[in-house]
Amino acid sequence: METPDESLATAAASGDRAAFGALLARHYDRVFGLAYRLTGSRAEAEDLTQDICAALPAKLRSWRGEARFTTWLYRVTVNAAHDRRRRMATHLRAANGWGDWEIARQDEMHEARAAQDWLASAMARLPPDLRDTVALTLGEELTQGEAALVLGVSEGTVAWRMSEVRKRLRAMAAEETGT
Repeated sequence: METPDESLATAAASGDRAAFGALLARHYDRVFGLAYRLTGSRAEAEDLTQDICAALPAKLRSWRGEARFTTWLYRVTVNAAHDRRRRMATHLRAANGWGDWEIARQDEMHEARAAQDWLASAMARLPPDLRDTVALTLGEELTQGEAALVLGVSEGTVAWRMSEVRKRLRAMAAEETGT
């Protein structure tokens, strides 16, 4: 029988390298998949996943086991993506000023749309809170309640965000087709 994630996490938090390795082997692809959906870029997702894996031993020491390990790991991934976005935005603003930052952001989004299918490009245009919600509920197939726990919001907020995503995607599709 497979050792539960929570047992492995407790052992890894105490310094058990084999338990940590087992957790990484079990969840690396899941973290990468969520990171990809949150960033929209394979290269950024790879960097983000590596950063998360490197920081995970220290972060595990703060894991209290109050939620499922996967819920906690999703929260770590979402937080790391938010931190990365903030750092990148701050760096771009400092280096280029606000006007150039907006131009760079538009260019970056244009390249992402060209490299991905329609849905991925539409997702890239959603605000981070909506993108995070969709990545968890549709991409990771969490229930709205589970996504609410990961995001630290109410289940009603997750339901509203999903409704807003549907509305925005319809508007984007209508805009592109001219209807």
